[in-house]
Amino acid sequence: MTEKDTLKRSLGPWAIVGLGLGYMTPTVVFDTFGIVSEETNGVVPLAYIVALIVMLFTAVSYGKMVQVFPSAGSAYTYTRETMNPHLGFLVGWAALLDYLLLPMVNALIIRIYMESVFPDVPAWIWVVGYVIIVTGINVWSMGKTSSLNSILVTFEIVLIAAFIVLAFVKLYNGMGQGTILTTAPLFHANVEMTAVLTGATVVCFSFIGFDAITMYTEEAKNSKVMPKAIMLTVLIGGGIFFVAGYFAQALFPDVSNFNVTDDTLPEIGLYVGGTIFKMIFLAGAFAATTASGLASHASVSRLLYVMGRNGVLPRKVFGYVHPKFRTPVYSVIIVGVVSLLAISPSLELISAVINFGALIAFTFVNLSVIAYFVFRKKRYKTPKDFFSYVIMPVIGAGLTGVLWYFLHADALIAGLVWITIGFIYMLFLTKFFRTKMADFEMDEAEKSAAL
Repeated sequence: MTEKDTLKRSLGPWAIVGLGLGYMTPTVVFDTFGIVSEETNGVVPLAYIVALIVMLFTAVSYGKMVQVFPSAGSAYTYTRETMNPHLGFLVGWAALLDYLLLPMVNALIIRIYMESVFPDVPAWIWVVGYVIIVTGINVWSMGKTSSLNSILVTFEIVLIAAFIVLAFVKLYNGMGQGTILTTAPLFHANVEMTAVLTGATVVCFSFIGFDAITMYTEEAKNSKVMPKAIMLTVLIGGGIFFVAGYFAQALFPDVSNFNVTDDTLPEIGLYVGGTIFKMIFLAGAFAATTASGLASHASVSRLLYVMGRNGVLPRKVFGYVHPKFRTPVYSVIIVGVVSLLAISPSLELISAVINFGALIAFTFVNLSVIAYFVFRKKRYKTPKDFFSYVIMPVIGAGLTGVLWYFLHADALIAGLVWITIGFIYMLFLTKFFRTKMADFEMDEAEKSAAL
């Protein structure tokens, strides 16, 4: 491939962490608070702890694999190169369900915010306007996307800090639990672990982003920083989710105060700081969701680009890189078109379906570590290697499997339908397995690292 056909290396380590945090959208803890609080019977921060533990094991596996295959493509590339091209395609197809729907979720959340402020304006206007802006920025430049994302992420973190200060005052004055230090948000008599695990499958949605930053590997100034960037994204994001979830749960032990549980952020802002803070809080959440929209839109277009470059999607469309902007312009536009579907669906349903694709990706990244290091490299003979390449990924895959078991039925049904469509497409693509999947063209550095 010539230079004009490759992505531009313009991202430093903190820019990548910022994109990950932007993708994760720290304020989403307030959006899904009502859903998770109702699901877990009032222990939202505990659900985040469970999810964080699972994510940490999986993050370690992502860090290992991104060093072996320093290219965009994430779980799709890792499974394809370590196990089987057909299985890799199905994993990539499942991950598409996750990555394609998340930009749509951001558009959906923006719609909900704007409807709460301007209830008389048709919903489609907000969705169309938002999608056009985010798509245009992503077409223009990855560097511009990163810079704007950093500003928006900083703004939302400041707003979350302001919420914590106001929550501190409200608790001190007797609201909610009436005390700043309480174990009730973590455990009480009516807590059931099955409900907590079900809640953890919902909040996994909040962590989607640490894995997506592997999509930016080909645009990192130095791909060796990726493992550190992945861990920092998980730990910083998880810390924000836990602290914000703790104070929100202490203030609102149940959901009885909320008129709309599908997205409780506007009402949380109102109850904690009044009308003025609600508007500021909404502005911060708007910034956060826009940051996530920019990051998620960018990452899924990179996955489509890699699948197009490999020939498993039409190469002329998905594998095309604009010669001036050096961005996968057609893939970016297609993601924008899909995001327009945010005009009507429910946040709870779409977030549950997203988790299907995410959990498949997480499971196979853990298995890819075993397939590559144990079966190909024979790295299991020393205690250190056995712990790193067998025990750790097995625990990661096992914990992900537990979340699989508690996934919502609607998400399983929708996910299995999507996988079936992908399998039928693969049969067509390979002429019922009579031809091979298209070969992935790694550059020389990638080839030597993978050997």
